[in-house]
Amino acid sequence: MLGINAVFHDPAAAIVVDGRIVAAAEEERFSRRKHGKQAVPFSTWELPERAIRFCLERAGLRPEDLDAVAYSYDPALAPPSTGDLTGDAWEGLRTLYAERADRFLTTALPGLSADVVRHVPHHVAHAASAYLAAPYDGTCSVMTLDGRGERQTFLAGRVRDGDLEVLASQELPHSLGLLYEALTEHLGFLRSSDEYKVMAMASYGEPRWIEQLREDVRVTDDGGFTAPEDYDFSRFVPRWTPGDEISRPHADLAATVQTRLEEVLLDLANRLHERTGDRRLVMAGGIALNCVANSRLWREGPFEEIWVQPAAGDAGTALGGALHLAHQLGDRVQPMTTAALGSDFDDASIEAALRHARVAYERPDDLAEVVAETLAANGIVAWFQGAAEFGPRALGHRSLLCSPIDPENTERLNVVKGREQFRPVAPMVHLDRAAEVFTDGPLPSPYMLFTHTVHNGWAERIPAAVHVDKSARAQTVDPVTEPLVARMLAAFEARTGVPVVINTSLNTAGRPIVDSPQDVLECFGSAPIDLLAIGPFVVRRPDVVVA
Repeated sequence: MLGINAVFHDPAAAIVVDGRIVAAAEEERFSRRKHGKQAVPFSTWELPERAIRFCLERAGLRPEDLDAVAYSYDPALAPPSTGDLTGDAWEGLRTLYAERADRFLTTALPGLSADVVRHVPHHVAHAASAYLAAPYDGTCSVMTLDGRGERQTFLAGRVRDGDLEVLASQELPHSLGLLYEALTEHLGFLRSSDEYKVMAMASYGEPRWIEQLREDVRVTDDGGFTAPEDYDFSRFVPRWTPGDEISRPHADLAATVQTRLEEVLLDLANRLHERTGDRRLVMAGGIALNCVANSRLWREGPFEEIWVQPAAGDAGTALGGALHLAHQLGDRVQPMTTAALGSDFDDASIEAALRHARVAYERPDDLAEVVAETLAANGIVAWFQGAAEFGPRALGHRSLLCSPIDPENTERLNVVKGREQFRPVAPMVHLDRAAEVFTDGPLPSPYMLFTHTVHNGWAERIPAAVHVDKSARAQTVDPVTEPLVARMLAAFEARTGVPVVINTSLNTAGRPIVDSPQDVLECFGSAPIDLLAIGPFVVRRPDVVVA
């Protein structure tokens, strides 16, 4: 089963063979265009052709071998057409393109039969990406929240034996995701792209206008909510032009909306739990990438366990669509065991790229020890290992690493990446040591989708890992699934006494995370990074002094 996301942003493809997830990747990793394309109706015809080709090649399949293709948008559920393609912000054009998805796909994939292309509702695909990929057997509850699908912006339900019963939903114009996007734009950031910046900024403020927002954003008796898309944030503060320093009033506005989002999610989760009584909740949709809200749900919500799809945004609907069709057609779907579902390169390919680039490299006896030595000397390391991650988080395959001990390293990494200085960086920690360092959050936490509190005594030892609100978005590293990363962490601890390393995505501002050896060599050559660990090889920056 091939899954396709192509309608809004983050176009992606995924393939499932006999119920097993074989590959999944976002188009941006191949095209090197952030988010793949603009989320406008005119771009709906664009398909993630490179990601599709990658998935087919990884599975060893041709288009004619496919039993089904899931397109994660159902035009039959879209807003009713007015007959004017130019009306309602060209919504009719988006629907027209989606209706003709089979034609676009058969053109892009010669040999594909149009009969195997099936439209899967956007929020059903989101939901399936969570409940069919989660490591749970039996029954669980599910919530999906985002900007919008066809008309829905929220779905809540219960899953039994892989079948979804929808219990509540919300339709446009009310959308928590679009409300957050509008706030992002009001704060001077890029809508449908920079919402994570708003989440970070909120930690610097207080929810000054929470009472006003509670009046306007409310949970309704039918299990939905009110959240007007065209909310007038200028009633609180004028639009901001981001600068080097945080604007306290604008941080207060971010904190207000973030707090109200968390409260509404808690209310929705409580109402869902009242109907299902389930122990477990799974989540997807762009709002499920809000790790602060996820953590509050974990701490204060009624569910004992929460699992979030690592590619919770629209890219994940490609995977969810494929899983949904696989289950419908009788396959026994296997859970997702890793997010490392993208491009992988063998040692020979990597060495050929190094030779082609004419850079000096070496193959050390113990890569983990060499990297740990550089990190302990306060160097910055580009870490390129194994298959690329599916989703927005770098999880130890396409990462920038540095020591958490030096408090200046947050600023250093933000300079390297060209990011705003108010944004935090995240720690990775050996699974066996995580509970010693981090608390007040779910452990294990392999996908970096929750925040944790740093234990007393550790905040002073790992200051670069601690955000202004004393939180940290920790990633736990299991030596069974990530043996090389675990050995690097152990080697760093042997030198420093600290079992934590800073891990942020291997890219610079406005660019996707690197995917290929060529991408990482370009990044290494243009940024002040001290060491590149690429496969079994290392490349050192000449004449670099680390302090």
